[in-house]
Amino acid sequence: MPPKDHKIDTLIGRTAHLKGDFEFSGGLHLDGRISGDVRADPSSDSTLSVSEHGRIDGAVSATNVILDGTVTGPIHARGRVVIGPSARVHGDVYYGVIEMTLGAEIMGKLVPVTSGERAVAAHAAKVEIKFGGAF
Repeated sequence: MPPKDHKIDTLIGRTAHLKGDFEFSGGLHLDGRISGDVRADPSSDSTLSVSEHGRIDGAVSATNVILDGTVTGPIHARGRVVIGPSARVHGDVYYGVIEMTLGAEIMGKLVPVTSGERAVAAHAAKVEIKFGGAF
């Protein structure tokens, strides 16, 4: 899911710093910082995107997560997790499908989750890695 495939309903700017838990539905794009948990409405097809300037200090729960910034806490995404080259995760990542670009860092476990339509066979991790340049 490339970043242009989702709609942004809420934008938190680069100079904003929210303290406390944040709940949203639809699309949320974060350029600033949130100190607290970020949760999407579980009944919606939500997407959280965090820019290279964005930071979340808390747990994340959304259908889809596109990360280029930093998350300190677990990420729960029953859909797709896209981890960009500047992304830093300090916590476990629970995902339906994961895409990770060369340069991304995860300090935690990768844990596949199942949904009613998609079962991950024998808990095998499905990882797509994109290489941006020639070797």
